[in-house]
Order: sequence, then structure tokens, then C-alpha cells
Amino acid sequence: MDVCPVACIYEGADQLYIHPEECIDCGACEPECPVTAIFEESATPEQWKDYIAKNRQFFEENPGVQAAKGKGEIGSGGMGPTAVQWPS
Repeated sequence: MDVCPVACIYEGADQLYIHPEECIDCGACEPECPVTAIFEESATPEQWKDYIAKNRQFFEENPGVQAAKGKGEIGSGGMGPTAVQWPS
């Protein structure tokens, strides 16, 4: 996720997560999301608001998780506002 200037995007088992304490809300990741799933918290559509809590919970349960890095190279070691849900 080369687009993130602070490398705050992390890989989970089912999606990528954006660290709410590290994100600087620059919005650079929003147009890069392949499934249009990144929103500023205040602009998150009602049907996706549950993902805000899921995102925060991920970091509470996974302290020290490694940032995703490299466009299209999830897990090779860095993206902004809520959570990215990859299609199954």
C-alpha cells in the first residue's frame, strides 16, 4: 500500500485494516481501494458503520501486527480512514 504516507494499513485474515490512531486522514487511499470501501468515519454509509467497530477491535486484539506494504503485495510488510473489505 505504497499510497499511504504513514503506512497505517494492516493485513487481517479477511480484509485490510486502517489503524485509527496512525491514520492522518489524508484520503490518499480512498481512490486506490479496489472495492470502494474506504470512507472518513463521519462519511461512512449507514450499512457499513459496523466495520468501524470491527476495525478498532482488530487493533485491540492484534497489537504489534505488521503493516501491509507494496501496491498489490499484501503482507510483504504499508494505506487511511475505516476498513477495506476485499471481495470473496
